[in-house]
Amino acid sequence: MGIVEKIKEIEDEMARTQKNKATEYHLGLLKAKLARYRAQLLEPASKSGPAGTGFDVQKSGDARVALIGFPSVGKSTLLSKLTHTASEAAAYEFTTLTAIPGVIEYKGAHIQLLDLPGIVEGASQGRGRGRQVVSTAKTADLILVMLDATKSEEQRRLLEIELDAVGIRLNKKKPDVVFKKRTTGGITFTSTVKLTKTDEKTIRTILAGYKLHNCDVMIREDITTDEFIDVLIGTRKYIPCMYVYNKIDSISLEQVDKLARTPHTVVISCEMDLNLTFLVEKIWDELGMVKIYTKKRGDHPDLNDPICLRKGSTIESVCNGVHRSLAPNFRYALVWGKSSKFNPHAQKVSIMHPVQDEDVVSIFTK
Repeated sequence: MGIVEKIKEIEDEMARTQKNKATEYHLGLLKAKLARYRAQLLEPASKSGPAGTGFDVQKSGDARVALIGFPSVGKSTLLSKLTHTASEAAAYEFTTLTAIPGVIEYKGAHIQLLDLPGIVEGASQGRGRGRQVVSTAKTADLILVMLDATKSEEQRRLLEIELDAVGIRLNKKKPDVVFKKRTTGGITFTSTVKLTKTDEKTIRTILAGYKLHNCDVMIREDITTDEFIDVLIGTRKYIPCMYVYNKIDSISLEQVDKLARTPHTVVISCEMDLNLTFLVEKIWDELGMVKIYTKKRGDHPDLNDPICLRKGSTIESVCNGVHRSLAPNFRYALVWGKSSKFNPHAQKVSIMHPVQDEDVVSIFTK
């Protein structure tokens, strides 16, 4: 029996099993097995042999955004409109057969937008070129799930299932769990909150299923069994996601209004150029970008060429954005702006000082 058949068998058993307190433990074991088989399915069977025709594109720019959706929802048209990159578009399915990169230039930032081939149901198990598509999506800083507003909500659910199966968690935060392996000492289990969605017995059984008999586990939030398995596997990607509904010119205003009020959602029409500027603004907000201006000693700050970084970046990131030789020879920096304690005056800071949007930074080296 192959891995795909084993996965199907476990999924069928889970569907048959009633969810209640008595079956929680059994379902926990099935989920752990399912996660193991899915991880095996995504690993290459052999490291030898020909490399194949992968279509991953080198990451460039200040951030990467991946366009994912079923065939013929308008991904190629959107790429062409936002980036002025020609991506073949046609009225039939599977027009795009490889990843097409483009660049959105906005507020001085260069955001790489990847048009990925349309995926089909069962993509996480390798149908079509699905496995390559979802693996490339794991490298993105933001995922745009593109949907056809004229079709049912089932398309969104199916895409979420495919992405979840390959370990991409959309609009979720990493569970607050500390897990450390040890060589001896057995399992030390600590929970600082009351667990209502799983229990210690289930967690210990899952650890045994992964042959982890010596480790420390500290749980600091009320997690589910699935979230604990995600922590154990350690390869899950927690990526922000926006749902982009195209072809809103073909549905009623009431439907447009309902979709637009859904969280993490933007409604557009590529054909009629509706709401595309707002979409770019939302991409900027979701990426959490900040602009940093640099200043040479005795000069005015350079406001025409900002360094674009992610929120939470430090002076070290600014140094690397200017030139890689600055960080090793760093002495101190002067910062003007929101992150300065003495704003509007400068503050002398270390390389680990966190910067904020529109700060002006002057770097001094040894």
